[in-house]
Amino acid sequence: MRRVLLIGASTPIGRATAVRFAAAGDRVVGYGLEPAGEPSLVADLTGDCGTADGARAAVDTARQRLGGLDVLVAAAGAMPIAAAHDTTDEQWRAALAGCLDTLFFPLRVALPLLPSGGAVVALSSVNAFLAAPWVAAYAAAKGAVEALVRQVSLDYAARGVRVNAVAPGLVGGETLPDAAAGYPIGRTLRPAEVAEAVYFLASDAASGITGVVLPVDGGLSVASPSAFARADLRRRLAGLRPPVDEGAVDAGSPGQLGEVIAG
Repeated sequence: MRRVLLIGASTPIGRATAVRFAAAGDRVVGYGLEPAGEPSLVADLTGDCGTADGARAAVDTARQRLGGLDVLVAAAGAMPIAAAHDTTDEQWRAALAGCLDTLFFPLRVALPLLPSGGAVVALSSVNAFLAAPWVAAYAAAKGAVEALVRQVSLDYAARGVRVNAVAPGLVGGETLPDAAAGYPIGRTLRPAEVAEAVYFLASDAASGITGVVLPVDGGLSVASPSAFARADLRRRLAGLRPPVDEGAVDAGSPGQLGEVIAG
């Protein structure tokens, strides 16, 4: 049984993560700006972990409720939508506070408390390495999350504390059919799928893994945009052979060398 502090427990990924850890027999204290309403939590508490005082209160309360701390999961986030030149000071700081500060401040308090074998898992996003319109503040904040994960994983590896991140794609599953284009699996992600990755990275099964960012994006980050922009390539992904009148080239045919599809 592990003792887990889950920040951002009221998000869909947060609630799914609480359920996953509890199913394994772990005890989870949840923190969020609003109650998670998840019965599997030992305590469902509210507070702002994006401040130094709020983070300290969260870590201290979790340690008292659980009798110690083995795992920190930072799953909070804030995504202002604005072009860079329209991004206000408040939006910029909200993204940094919601994504980066909610990792750094609890991490700073928790690291001295985590035992050898302890783990930290942060929530990043594919937006940290795949550009999307009008999310400059969010992308910058999640990029900083990944940089912090790499740095802290190095600094604390000798103490036996592992630090990793999960980078989800868009979460919504079958409820967002219009957003499925670009996802090779044919849909966006389900919260439980992201939670499984978080649980894995925190578990002993991942004892040799630290400093990584694991994409959980249905193949989004490996697919060339042309695979979805061109009708013939979309048919290939669907398992259908493109008709010959579209100029498709069969790389297995005599005398053919295939085609370049990256552009």
